[in-house]
Amino acid sequence: MGENGGNTLKIVRSCFFYVVLFLSTVYLGASAVVAYYLTRRNEKPHLCARLWANINLWAAGVKVEIVGLENIDPRLPYIYASNHQSLFDIFAVLGKLPVQFRWLAKEELFKIPILGPSMAAVGYIPIDRTDRRKAIASLNIAASRVEAGTSIVVFPEGTRSLDGVLQEFKKGGFILAIKSQQPIVPITISGSHGILPKSGDWVIHPGTIRMTVSPPVRTAGCTTRDRDALMTAVREAIRKHLPRREGGLRADDEAAPERSDESVGGI
Repeated sequence: MGENGGNTLKIVRSCFFYVVLFLSTVYLGASAVVAYYLTRRNEKPHLCARLWANINLWAAGVKVEIVGLENIDPRLPYIYASNHQSLFDIFAVLGKLPVQFRWLAKEELFKIPILGPSMAAVGYIPIDRTDRRKAIASLNIAASRVEAGTSIVVFPEGTRSLDGVLQEFKKGGFILAIKSQQPIVPITISGSHGILPKSGDWVIHPGTIRMTVSPPVRTAGCTTRDRDALMTAVREAIRKHLPRREGGLRADDEAAPERSDESVGGI
């Protein structure tokens, strides 16, 4: 098939994806809210969110290969810290990380109709990075939930990378880990930037995202004086599984590790 034909298929696929994204957000977002008000618990809303993510991965023609699930115990609380290349990182982590968790997410997202109430129903925690006092209050809420047994996922870069290359980390997620004294699990995401860059291109480029779950980094006994060392340890664990073109240590043409069974762990 010629280049024009390939581009046409991508445009058709992209239009299909955005229709599915809208419909699934409306239907499953409403379902998450209803499930929360019926049960007053976040577990079933999380299942709605996970289904939403997997449906949209399918609609976009995106596959996810995940390795390293043997490094975590789904019964234990962790702070999961992932690099952030694309919107599709959210779908990949939410759809394929087989544990119950909550996001620490930008406060602005909670103001979006349907999406915002559904995020609140699932138990996601808003954080306002422009207001230090409110940000600290959000971290305290998140720490109390981790101490109570709920895992949290953060993107320590704070926002998506413009070029897919690993950025410097912000300190919020590491303060959370120190407050809760629970381990940080580095997650490396590779390949999602090429699927939908942050640059503003709306066309989806179907492909494969590779997620690598590294062994937990202990925080028990750590204080704020250890924050920078924790940031370095987690960032290097993520870099280890990124190709050099994405700011990592692996050769660009090096084969990815063997794929794990995505069903390991369960919810």
